[in-house]
Amino acid sequence: MPPEAQSFSVKRAQVEFHNFASFGEPETNLRIYAEENTRRGTVIRRHAEFIGPMTPFLEIGANAGHTSYMLANEFGASGYALDISADSLRHGRHLMDAWGLRKAPIRLAGDAVNLPFADASLRFVCTFQTLSQFQDMEAVFREVERVLQPGGVFLFAEEPLLRKLSLRLYRCPYYNSMKPWERKLFDWGLLGYLVRDVIGAHQEESFGIRQNHTMGMSEWDAMAKKYFAAQEYDAFVPERGWGERIVKRAALSNARAARWLGGTLAGICKKAGESPALPSAPFQSLLRCPDCKGSLSLDASTLRCKCGYTAANEEDVYNLLPSAERAELYPGERDDIIDFSLPGHEQRLLGEWSPLEGVHGNKYRWIGARADARLRRVKAGPQRLRIRAHAQQQGVPGEVRIVVNGAPVQTFPIDRTGLYILETDLPDAQEYTVEIHASPTWQVSTDPRTLSLTISMIRLVPAN
Repeated sequence: MPPEAQSFSVKRAQVEFHNFASFGEPETNLRIYAEENTRRGTVIRRHAEFIGPMTPFLEIGANAGHTSYMLANEFGASGYALDISADSLRHGRHLMDAWGLRKAPIRLAGDAVNLPFADASLRFVCTFQTLSQFQDMEAVFREVERVLQPGGVFLFAEEPLLRKLSLRLYRCPYYNSMKPWERKLFDWGLLGYLVRDVIGAHQEESFGIRQNHTMGMSEWDAMAKKYFAAQEYDAFVPERGWGERIVKRAALSNARAARWLGGTLAGICKKAGESPALPSAPFQSLLRCPDCKGSLSLDASTLRCKCGYTAANEEDVYNLLPSAERAELYPGERDDIIDFSLPGHEQRLLGEWSPLEGVHGNKYRWIGARADARLRRVKAGPQRLRIRAHAQQQGVPGEVRIVVNGAPVQTFPIDRTGLYILETDLPDAQEYTVEIHASPTWQVSTDPRTLSLTISMIRLVPAN
């Protein structure tokens, strides 16, 4: 039995993380998105003859959709941007304004292992930094092969290659959260010889996003050949400082260097057969219902299926997740969730909280030494408390102590800047009064408030 492709708890973590992260630092994000598009566009142009026509295209795990916008505006293709996070996709409207873009992809919230597309409906499917978030990557390959037309192409890129030359001693954070000695080793090209997997992976896993970094070049090639008739590859081997530069040159070939030092892989895979010339069609004609697999029609900006499934256009995004998943991943206002991006959340906040700040999925409130809230369970079974918080440099190192219904439950260290997901088991109760105690507190000269962390979500989740 293959492992579960992706657990529901991981999907929930991805929605919560990416809804928030896409809006955290807009200027930084724009720079990163532009750099990614430059890198990805280079790969596409290098393999343009093998890829051929790209309309209609689908990008899986599109995040804000920035690469889909590139395909539409720079390459003249038409297609779809799909991500499990609807708020991330909505961020694309800001990209259009910032970059002066004219064309936009159709934006869909959806699941990579249950693609809402008809069989043989797409000419080009691409995904970047996505497959390694699935424990069963073949589930995604099977879906992609299903939706591609004969002769269609699947491009996956920026996927990690297993590194042979490493002692795998421990897991290392992202560069901006490293200790000074780790940064020095990183700059010299030596840190990779010590750490267990991709740098920064343990931070994403602390949010609940699971990583699969078990694939070397031969494993990727075997999977590609199982589902596709022809393949081309590009391996990108790190060259961070003299420690990796020397070994890369000693390897004498890029393939050997990729086995020794790891890096990332771009694979371009072609499905057997020839793609027929198809006339352009309304975007909904290529879609299928995620519940019954039937066709969808468009009625007054709402996609509808005969089985009763509907997906309205919500701020330029159609949510085409299966009904059961959609109800849990996008529950709206509910007694067991305080989502600061939703109206009415303040009704469950107790005491004094700072005013609401931020935009879209990145709405938050500052707290000082303490903040309280009340949650009421709506589901049976053991419960866990899940808090989404963000720490600034002034509060590091520090800690967050959680008290529920008057009893301490857990203390969390705050040892880096950035986003935190704080989770702890709860005793059985119908209602929970949550106290969040944070230290240290600090002030800035332009603000009279006492500050510690920002909080953007407090909720109950099933303990399993």
